[in-house]
Amino acid sequence: MTSAPHGPAGEVLHRIEDGVSWITLNRPEAMNAVTWDQRERVIALLGEASADPAVRAVVVTATGKGFCAGADLRAAPAAPGERIAGDVARMIRLGAQRLITAVLDCEKPVIAAVNGTAAGIGAHLALACDLVIAAESARFIEVFVRRGLVPDGGGAYLLPRLIGPQKAKELMFFGDAVPAAEAARLGLVNRVVRGEELEATARAWAERLAQGPTRALALTKQLVNASLDSGRAAALAAEATAQEINMTTADANEGVASFVERRPPKYLGR
Repeated sequence: MTSAPHGPAGEVLHRIEDGVSWITLNRPEAMNAVTWDQRERVIALLGEASADPAVRAVVVTATGKGFCAGADLRAAPAAPGERIAGDVARMIRLGAQRLITAVLDCEKPVIAAVNGTAAGIGAHLALACDLVIAAESARFIEVFVRRGLVPDGGGAYLLPRLIGPQKAKELMFFGDAVPAAEAARLGLVNRVVRGEELEATARAWAERLAQGPTRALALTKQLVNASLDSGRAAALAAEATAQEINMTTADANEGVASFVERRPPKYLGR
């Protein structure tokens, strides 16, 4: 199943195959610097993935040599009149932060297949995903400091949780490019592969997830993400509640039955 391209010249490509929603940024001439239209389309597709029982995993990737070079400020809608206090905060809250939140809150596991440079909000888009596979040519750049800007799009939230506060500050203070191999060593990336193997590796992982217990994966994602912001008592209470909810699903019953019957489980995502 393939949906129609969205925006000028199909700036976001989308297809659903074997239970996997493939979301592909498609402005290679601009290193996939994300426009307002692209951002809104990606947010919508992630929301649709959550609600569609036929979608059981998501891959976010891009065409060309860049994954996403950040926000395309030149393509942003022009603001009428003089900017007033609160305009920038509102723009960030309704823009970059909504994009990152859409990834974090998607009820299906999301894989980033990073084909090239991921800078600024592009880096945060990748790092918000549940799993990150990077081509050897990929680089991650906290580019904000180079422009005299504060990191936005959840960067100061995501990075310390992935690599600790001191290393996060180093990347954000200096804005140096982090090659894929170094990103993997730091814990920003799950796996580094040759460029020609990126799509196949992402497909293998996504299809494996798509054959898993989808609701259990959604609850697991929710538990892990929430645990970073909660104390032990809250985390344990959430865990018990999640298991209570999960045990009402068909997949949980199938998992237990297959264990007792000594056969591979066949999960339906329900």
